[in-house]
Amino acid sequence: MLERLISMIYILMNKGTVTAGELAERFEVSTRTIYRDIEALSIAGIPVYCKKGKNGGISLTEEFVLNKMLITKEEQQEILAALVGLKETEVSDENREQETLKKLGDFFQTEPVPWVNIDLSDWSGLRKQMYEDIKRAILTHHVIEFDYYGQNRPMSHRVVEPVQLQFKEYTWYLRAYCRERKDFRTFKLFRMQRLEVQEETFVPKREPSLLQKDEIVGEAEKSAKTVVSTKVECQTPEPEFPVTPLTIWIDKKEAYRIYDRFDESELEQLPDGNFLAHCAYPLDEWVYSLILWFGPSAKVLEPEFIRDEVHERIKKMMENYN
Repeated sequence: MLERLISMIYILMNKGTVTAGELAERFEVSTRTIYRDIEALSIAGIPVYCKKGKNGGISLTEEFVLNKMLITKEEQQEILAALVGLKETEVSDENREQETLKKLGDFFQTEPVPWVNIDLSDWSGLRKQMYEDIKRAILTHHVIEFDYYGQNRPMSHRVVEPVQLQFKEYTWYLRAYCRERKDFRTFKLFRMQRLEVQEETFVPKREPSLLQKDEIVGEAEKSAKTVVSTKVECQTPEPEFPVTPLTIWIDKKEAYRIYDRFDESELEQLPDGNFLAHCAYPLDEWVYSLILWFGPSAKVLEPEFIRDEVHERIKKMMENYN
């Protein structure tokens, strides 16, 4: 009944005046039931009324339609835009999402703007199903298994309780509780193979670094009853992938590509027009790929051990072509 009453409000706001017969046909009930619903809405404080005659029917008062719960036009657009964004990231029934947006669009008498389109997969489309499976496993608390190629380690099989998809700097990661390590770990998605969502579900664990500040303060207040003073600090946990600062010289002719990769705050333009990129990344294969991506137009200035590693890689590349 409640869903029918809410739907009736949306219809009345969208169409203005509707006959009891039209509503009865729409909801597959009798006109007597519709009039009982109108009475229920009136008791609930919804200003609905019936008008007899040739152009009569059931309507809402004009003031109620115009006020729309005192939400401004800008606020209405913000609400619809937020729902469009949620629609792109939530896992739910597509038809229900569209119906919800349509109802609110009718309520506000405006069309939701499709301002964002989020595709979590890569350009090849080969990993689209993996992203969808992980997203659904996170939301429904299902265990997942996969083979993982760790950095400088052989392939291993992991069973994890997924917590969150993270996009960091240039690629996607999965934050999860690893049953093998008995702790929270971060996995790079591109190193995950043969992922399967299991039937087994789990109760989400609370990661210490994700505790809310007020929870920590609350614990401190309890402890303060037995000690003279307690200092509580919310410390940022050490990153699981330590970063290394780099300084890279890049030729000015690569300017169009520099801003594809670096933020303006990371760049220093030299008097001759060339650039210095001051950045910091975890040292993995991607870093060397980035440096070699610029070809002869880039040169690592610091640190020296990365310069040496790039030099060795170039030598090996040359040997492949000799």
